[in-house]
Amino acid sequence: MVTFSKGGGQFIAGKSLKNENDSASIAGCIAAAKHVREVAALYGVPVVLHTDHCQKAWLPWFDALIEANEEYYKEHGVPLFSSHMLDLSEEPLEENIAICKKYMERMAKIDLLIEFELGVTGGEEDGVDNSDVDSARLYTQPEEVWYAYEELNKVPNAKFTCAASFGNVHGVYAPGNVELKPEILHNTQKYIQEKLGTDDPKPMNFVFHGGSGSSVEDIRYAIEAGVIKMNIDTDTQWG
Repeated sequence: MVTFSKGGGQFIAGKSLKNENDSASIAGCIAAAKHVREVAALYGVPVVLHTDHCQKAWLPWFDALIEANEEYYKEHGVPLFSSHMLDLSEEPLEENIAICKKYMERMAKIDLLIEFELGVTGGEEDGVDNSDVDSARLYTQPEEVWYAYEELNKVPNAKFTCAASFGNVHGVYAPGNVELKPEILHNTQKYIQEKLGTDDPKPMNFVFHGGSGSSVEDIRYAIEAGVIKMNIDTDTQWG
């Protein structure tokens, strides 16, 4: 799985380019996605293409990527990217999900998955600094996830994952220095399961942000709770 960020797109396009109206960030991400698709075919390996955190102020960048997906889909029958993350966790819950739902209506038509965030991931990444955030916001509540699940499932063929916060922090930290609470994910699955009246023990697909430095035990426990994707950006950079 290869993930691009807004800042990464600008870097790929070239530091000498001006980034007026996110032009370099947009061109860099689109060019990189096409490059990966071409090269992956030579290796004969499946590749998932994703973009990371997009806050409300960056929606013009997100809009351009969705348009690129729609154009690519018309020609190839598949979207250029596999999924995109829309991080509106700084906004009120209802606004966050309403905007995600609006985009989901477009994305579902071209088989694109949306990743949304509830709560806040601590630390700093790609210019987004949550180092001093209230610790209470680091833990997402089951009711919030259920609200998002209900609303997004109103869109036909919706595909989504939830980056719920359970103490996650971006950056380098030693095991034990961050109080991860994967049990929040387990409790949330049980809550949704009861609401749906389903036998499925994992109705929601979760994403684990800030995975670098996590203990093996926490990672395994999170996977058992329905985590299907974990971000390990810092570890790979230092590795």
